[in-house]
Amino acid sequence: MKKVTFKEKYPVFTLDILKTESRFSSINEIISYFKEKIENHSVAVFISTFDHFSHTKNLGELGEINSEIIDAQNIIFCFGKELPNALVLAVRPRSIGVAEFSDKFVISFMETPNPQATLTIEEWVKSVIK
Repeated sequence: MKKVTFKEKYPVFTLDILKTESRFSSINEIISYFKEKIENHSVAVFISTFDHFSHTKNLGELGEINSEIIDAQNIIFCFGKELPNALVLAVRPRSIGVAEFSDKFVISFMETPNPQATLTIEEWVKSVIK
């Protein structure tokens, strides 16, 4: 797993997993696995999934998809257990993105303000590997 700065300001963690190294054979299996992890967590709550690939494809000429991407989905959830002020709403909810290529999955998420939440998501992502 590596941490990168996307667009010079967003701290993003990303992991490329070869399909031969994954416990799963499809993006839907990975999303279901993350949903189970979220639902079994003491604080996290599942919100929704978002089919980013279909959305972008349906934009017609307005949408642009890398030709190597087969599918792309997000699972949306929240780790929020405190609401100390209104600004915290700007960094919630969280999302894990999964992109499928012919030979690999690329899983990414943005660093959270809570270091423990970031570690938990990182563990979930790494556990996709066999």
